[in-house]
Amino acid sequence: MAMCAAAATEAAAQDPSRVLNQQLQLGDVISGVTLNVEDASGEVPVTNTARGNQLSGSVDGVVLDLASSQTLQGVTAATTTITLTGDTRGALNATTDARGNDLASAAYGGDLSIESSQTVGPTQVTAAATIGGPAPRLIGGASVSTTAIANAAALGATGSAVSGVLIQNSDAGVRADILAETQYIPATAEFISQSTGNQVAANSWANSGQALTLRQRQSGDVVTATTSANAGNAWDLAGRARATANQSVLYNQGGSAVVTTDQSNLSRVRADSVVTSYDFGAATARAAATANEVSIGNNDRYLEIDNAQVNSGGVEASASFAGTNGYDAYVAAESVGNSVVGYACAQCAGEINVTNTQTNSAGVLANATTTIAGSGRSVATSASAVGNSATFYVSGPRR
Repeated sequence: MAMCAAAATEAAAQDPSRVLNQQLQLGDVISGVTLNVEDASGEVPVTNTARGNQLSGSVDGVVLDLASSQTLQGVTAATTTITLTGDTRGALNATTDARGNDLASAAYGGDLSIESSQTVGPTQVTAAATIGGPAPRLIGGASVSTTAIANAAALGATGSAVSGVLIQNSDAGVRADILAETQYIPATAEFISQSTGNQVAANSWANSGQALTLRQRQSGDVVTATTSANAGNAWDLAGRARATANQSVLYNQGGSAVVTTDQSNLSRVRADSVVTSYDFGAATARAAATANEVSIGNNDRYLEIDNAQVNSGGVEASASFAGTNGYDAYVAAESVGNSVVGYACAQCAGEINVTNTQTNSAGVLANATTTIAGSGRSVATSASAVGNSATFYVSGPRR
């Protein structure tokens, strides 16, 4: 469903435009792509998306009151299978994206008031990609990603005030997976899996302001992201995995930002990145798992945050690389139970007022493993596990 409103006359602009949206999806929504390619001389692009409920639109020069309710009970899944034979000389660019409920709204020169409720029942939201074949050679490199999100809301504003309440509840298992098995990649190749239970993103620019209340609940069995990127010989190979139960990322410029966030997670959260290459130039394996994450920045004078986070689901990140002969290997695993970051502008005489409560009662684990069977030049390996993390600061450019 799409909505759009253009600039109104001066008289009509006194009254706000209104959108009332109610969406209920009971059945399964499944999309699949199967691709067989032999000796491709150019780029191989693949886009695969599945949406349970979707609402998008914007207003320009008028005020919008938006009330939205989205409910999903069926499975949402996007699956991509790519079989490569011989030399693929162009880049392989493949995106696989599955979302249960998806809302996107923007305001340009007019205020946005929103009341949004997104609910996903005890179901599955999955995105998966498999790349293989008889000894595939990716001469042009690759960029492959899978993204699975139960509830997603994105707000944008320019010269506008954004206010309201967004509530997200997910009882779904959320999974994003990539398996890549190749012979030879003499170029940059990156494989990224990302899974999120509930996600809110808000970006406001040019004399805008934010006054938002965000409530997120994730209670499905798991939120997992798994990347397995493998090659016989790779020049620059990276495998990344990120899993987050609840995430709110906000940025504002030119006005005050007053935000209340309330996050709770019961799900097991796991990110797993495995990278292997017998011969390698540069190899990277990174995994990041977070139960509850809040990041709020205001490039102006005043920032107020009232944050509450509770996690009782286990959090685990595992990253590994195995190779025989090569040059540089980078492996990192990071796990966090609850995380909040808030910052304001020092040049604007910024002020921060924060109330923060974080409770973590689950295990938080991080494991990084690097194995070089033959010879290598440099190896950097790190692991970090934190129960509760809070960072608040006022900063500006150094003179």
